[in-house]
Amino acid sequence: MIARPLYLAPMEDVTDPAFRMLCKRFGADRVYTEFVNADALVRDVASTTRKLQISDLERPVAIQIYGKDAASMADAAQIVEQAKPDFIDINFGCPVKKVAGKGAGAGLLRDVPKMLEITKAVVNAVHTPVTAKTRLGWNDEQKIIVDLAEALQDCGITELAIHGRTRAQMYTGEADWTLIGDVKRNPRMHIPIIGNGDVTTPERAKECFNNYGVDAIMIGRATFGCPWIFEDIKHYLVTEELLPKRSMSWCVEILKEHVERSIEWIGDERKGIVHSRRHFANSPVFKGLYDFKQTRIALLRADTKEEVFSIMDEIVRHWGDPCEKTAGQ
Repeated sequence: MIARPLYLAPMEDVTDPAFRMLCKRFGADRVYTEFVNADALVRDVASTTRKLQISDLERPVAIQIYGKDAASMADAAQIVEQAKPDFIDINFGCPVKKVAGKGAGAGLLRDVPKMLEITKAVVNAVHTPVTAKTRLGWNDEQKIIVDLAEALQDCGITELAIHGRTRAQMYTGEADWTLIGDVKRNPRMHIPIIGNGDVTTPERAKECFNNYGVDAIMIGRATFGCPWIFEDIKHYLVTEELLPKRSMSWCVEILKEHVERSIEWIGDERKGIVHSRRHFANSPVFKGLYDFKQTRIALLRADTKEEVFSIMDEIVRHWGDPCEKTAGQ
C-alpha cells in the first residue's frame, strides 16, 4: 500500500472524468466517481449510466452507488461491475434532503439494520471489492460510528471512509476526527480506515495522519478549483516543506484546461462551462483579490469559452504577480 495515500472524495457534479484525470495527474492515489443512483441505473437511465465511464488512466478508481433497497443496490452493483472499477463504494453519508430524506445515503444512519442488509447484499452480489463511506451518526446524540464500523466490517466491506460530521451538521461546523481515531484504534477493526473532513492544507493532512492513525485521507471540497492540492500535500508529507506558491498564470492555465476537458467530456460548450463554474467560484486562485466582485460575477456569467478565457487572461494581467515563480508540475 502507498504510504499515507490521498484520495479524491466522491462529489456530485464535481468528480466527473475531466476533474478526476486532473486530480490523478497531480497525485491523487485513488479517485471516486460521482454517486450513482441505483434505481436509475437499474432502469438504464442514460444520464446515470454515463457516470460509469472510467478510464484505465485514472486507476485505481471507485464507482460509488446509493439507494435504499437491498435488491436494487445488489442489481446496480452487478451493472457497475461490468464497467470494471477497482472498487464499488456504497454511499451511506450523503446528507442532502433529496437523498437522506428518502432513506438513502446518510438517511440509513437512522436504520442500521437496513444499512447492513444493503451492505451484505452488495458484497454478496459482486466479486469486486466493496467499500463504504458514512458519517459519525445522525446527530450529536446518535454518534454510532464505533459500533457501526464493526458491523459494516462484519458485512464484508474491505475499507471504510468516515466523514467527521453527523448528518445533522451537513457541511457546517468543524469535522471531528476524534471518533475516526477511535474507530482506527479499535482492536477489533482490521480493514483500512479512511478519514475525511476539512483537510484543506498540507499541515492539516499531516496532523490527521499522525494524530488519528488513519490509513488514508480523502479530500473533498478543498479540491474545488485546486486539483494540485494533492501534489502540495504529498510534497509536505515527504519533505515537511511547503512547495513554493504557484503563480496565478500557472493556476489559470490549469483552470482553462479543466474547462477544455469538461467541454470535451460533455460535448457542449455552454454546458461544459456551466459544469466548471463550481471550480471558478471556489478556487483559491481568486480568493482575496481586491475589488474582484464584478469580475467574479462576469466570470460566472460567461457562457462561451472565448469569453471565459478572456476574463481569466484579464485577471492575470490585472491581479497576477509577474515576479512570482511558477512551481513545477
